[in-house]
Amino acid sequence: MDIQQKIAQELHLDPRQVHAAVTLLDEGATVPFISRYRKEVTGGLSDTQLRDLENQLHYFRELEDRKQTILKSIEEQGKLTPALKQTIVATDNKATLEDLYLPYKPKRRTKAQIAREAGLEPLAIALWQTPTLDPMTTAAAYLQPDKDVPDAQTALEGAAQILMEQFSEDANLLGRLRDYVWQHGVIQSRVAKDKEQEGIKFSDYFTYDEPLHKIPSHRALAIFRGRKEEFLRVNLVLEEPESQHCIAQIAAQFNVTSQQRPADAWLQNIVNLTWKIKIATKLELELMMKLREEAETQAIHVFAQNLKNLLMTAPAGTRTTLGLDPGLRTGVKVVVVDHTGKLLEYTTIFPHVPRNDWDQSISTLAALCHKHHVDLISIGNGTASRETDKLVADMIKRYPQLTVTKVMVSEAGASVYSASELAAKEFPELDVTFRGAVSIARRLQDPLAELVKIDPKAIGVGQYQHDVNQTKLGRSLFGVMEDCVNAVGVDVNTASVPLLASVAGLNESIAKNIILYRDEHGRFQSRETLKKVPRLGDKTFEQAAGFLRIQESQNPLDASAVHPEAYPLVEKILTKLGKPLKELMGNVSLLRQLNPKDFVDEQFGIPTISDILQELEKPGRDPRPEFKTAEFKEGVEELKDLTPGLLLEGVITNVTNFGAFVDIGVHQDGLVHKSQMANRFVNDPNEVVKVGEIVRVKVVEVDLARRRVALTMRLDEKPAAVPREAVTEKKVSIPKPQTMANNAFAQAFAKAKK
Repeated sequence: MDIQQKIAQELHLDPRQVHAAVTLLDEGATVPFISRYRKEVTGGLSDTQLRDLENQLHYFRELEDRKQTILKSIEEQGKLTPALKQTIVATDNKATLEDLYLPYKPKRRTKAQIAREAGLEPLAIALWQTPTLDPMTTAAAYLQPDKDVPDAQTALEGAAQILMEQFSEDANLLGRLRDYVWQHGVIQSRVAKDKEQEGIKFSDYFTYDEPLHKIPSHRALAIFRGRKEEFLRVNLVLEEPESQHCIAQIAAQFNVTSQQRPADAWLQNIVNLTWKIKIATKLELELMMKLREEAETQAIHVFAQNLKNLLMTAPAGTRTTLGLDPGLRTGVKVVVVDHTGKLLEYTTIFPHVPRNDWDQSISTLAALCHKHHVDLISIGNGTASRETDKLVADMIKRYPQLTVTKVMVSEAGASVYSASELAAKEFPELDVTFRGAVSIARRLQDPLAELVKIDPKAIGVGQYQHDVNQTKLGRSLFGVMEDCVNAVGVDVNTASVPLLASVAGLNESIAKNIILYRDEHGRFQSRETLKKVPRLGDKTFEQAAGFLRIQESQNPLDASAVHPEAYPLVEKILTKLGKPLKELMGNVSLLRQLNPKDFVDEQFGIPTISDILQELEKPGRDPRPEFKTAEFKEGVEELKDLTPGLLLEGVITNVTNFGAFVDIGVHQDGLVHKSQMANRFVNDPNEVVKVGEIVRVKVVEVDLARRRVALTMRLDEKPAAVPREAVTEKKVSIPKPQTMANNAFAQAFAKAKK
């Protein structure tokens, strides 16, 4: 079975779809382009299906490369039989492939190899195949003092090493035992000696056991982190009956039985040692690695899902915005940006302790709002955010003529942007703290356009993101960012380098060339003009053009998602209707009278034509939801203000496998365990909530000492004890940096911000 057939089988796709997608990917087409503009070719594969297909393609191609390396190695040893070659070629699992290679893998000089060099292999084979032989008597014939085999006991020890190595390298046996231990093994975690106080954040795992195959990803990663930080001792254990089952499997595989023959006891001891010394140790390492990899895969999936929801958060729109980066001693950094995000003015106010310039701060804010006709006020949700929110509320009361809306936004990653090369180039004379305030203002106007400037790992919507494979994480997050940017589209005349670089077919170099061309020649007048940009050739134009928008172009289609290659098709539609384009665009009643089948030709099928007609109904439509704001409850500003039963409004900041974290305006996100999300069983919290969503919650439990809040979305129920599982998982959760007040990373983050 070739790679494409395997992918089709794994993903339950038609092989023709897989072949078409692989061909396009190999030709350099991007996932967004294929999913949007090549539906006829792939049979309508979505961007999610294409990402999965791309990952499978990467896996199987890596596997094929490894197969070729292994086949070459075994062939060079002169040990490659037709049957072995066929088995290796047919393997579609990396672990099984390495099992097959194990007997032929070049090794350091092992005890078994030394024994073979001393001529002890015939002794081992003789006693194994003829257990009626007496071990000591038979071994006496193999003494070689010049090769460190001075007596029969030494000879038997060498022969045992040979059989132990042979028994532990049987691919079929290893596969069966690996599956068995995965199903019956138990992860055992214990506190390291004298680490009870220092490692208190891992207290849930000081005495902890859980079946290996059942442990969820967040708990597995918590345990691995505790082990890495040397607070936990972690082992994979089997109960005695399960261990005996594995030993019996080895004995059965190599026909070792107890019939009271002279060599039976010796052979049984070899089987026991093979399990304890060779196989059990090997499987513990492998299965721990498998657990970590599966946990990492799930964590990466959670991060990607959260990032997608965050990037697709509703934009407030192109309105003049005042951004506030709250602080106490250092003051509140204030910036005003216009509807395009251009910085207009900045200053610092000191409304809070120790200076308490409350009235003067309100006057300053009011003057800025009046001067620049501010519509929105964006408040970062870090230190002093609720105090600053109260300041703005007071200003709005004192100056009712100011028609402004205040919104609390996540400032996660703002400090990363502030110190970035991009921010330094954009604002070379501006202090980093003001750059952070600019980011806070802009991310309210357009979260997607601003957040693409920040390393996704710094945005803080992941689950143990620093513990997972960074290459896989980066590849996944880049794919999410690319899909989101292209789903929304990019205004080529206002976009930044990072935003343009996320467009299908473009990269940072071409994005910089676009902006240089824009700076030298003025705004782009049409999509066709893009072809004049250096290094933006025909192939790049094909990939990117449909996602680049040019407002106020002579051709209205340039501001839509209709690809330039389909402009002749639109002309065909206009000719049939006898109407100009401007009269057709947005004319829903007229467009819905058209039958896509009437315009099918060799190039365009029904899926693409249907997409074009939908786009003409709402040209350049934004797939993101309508902008809404959450209202934090007045008088509830700190953890001590919370009481069980209190109803609050909040914003989902992070979704994990076990629940969701909610910003309720007290500088510490609360946890809604998945058991508290709905009046039904919830397996995946993403089925119920998503990052950025506004929700109503009720306080269930407040732990002031450990700064933890348990919430419920089941508002019709009376406060009750939180399920033990919810409390446990709440303790080991890793929310975004600014919510981790008792965590060393959070303290470093806060210190760096100041």
